[in-house]
Amino acid sequence: MIDYQPFWDTLEKSNENWYTLTHKRDINPASLHRLKHNLPISTVTIDLLCSILHCEVSEVIRYIPDKPTEKNSSI
Repeated sequence: MIDYQPFWDTLEKSNENWYTLTHKRDINPASLHRLKHNLPISTVTIDLLCSILHCEVSEVIRYIPDKPTEKNSSI
């Protein structure tokens, strides 16, 4: 599973917020909504966020492996 909690932690430490990202940095509010709900976003958006926040990709996104189930354990 892709998790965007690092983005929210990074955003909190920065001088940016939801308002500045959407109104001054032209980040689409729908992209922030997608981040909030751990929905897919484009690598272009990740690149833009890293540029705005002066951070590494790992400060925006992290991968959390799914727990294996019997159904997919043979994959």
